Amino acid sequence: MVKYFCSNIDIKSTWDHVVSAFWQRYPNPFSTHVLTEDVVYRELTADHRLLSRRLLMKTNRLPRWAEQFFPGGMSRSVYIVEDSIVDPVKRSLTTYTWNLNHTTLMSVEERCVFQESEEHPASTQLKREAWISSSIYGFSKPIQFDSFMGCFPVSLQTNTVMQLGFFW
Repeated sequence: MVKYFCSNIDIKSTWDHVVSAFWQRYPNPFSTHVLTEDVVYRELTADHRLLSRRLLMKTNRLPRWAEQFFPGGMSRSVYIVEDSIVDPVKRSLTTYTWNLNHTTLMSVEERCVFQESEEHPASTQLKREAWISSSIYGFSKPIQFDSFMGCFPVSLQTNTVMQLGFFW
């Protein structure tokens, strides 16, 4: 079973500023769960798009209800691949991310599209979509719910968390 989530956020910064901040967001004191960030591949295409692939390592703690079911020595590090496409002509940045390990417990795929706002040139629209699934019988729904709540904190709707970490 796959659970789909979607949110639309208006970031009160220009597209140029958002894209610049995207590449400089780690490390920062508001994202201490991100341990490493490595560029694996980068290419500038003939039509001036920047294609990148990065490998990130993050730590995530299990939800409290799940800690009793999984061994204490289980690795809490998650390896994540992030593909991104920066299109300066269309003024868009699209990212695709997915986890490489712990996929039996939980598989998360995310797509984010940062697009220059047509109505407000000093703003950037972010459409964030996530597909979360688990193949563990009986744990699927709680895992999807807890993951969603961890990925999209309520304060994100006011841009507070995003601006602290993203524009650090």
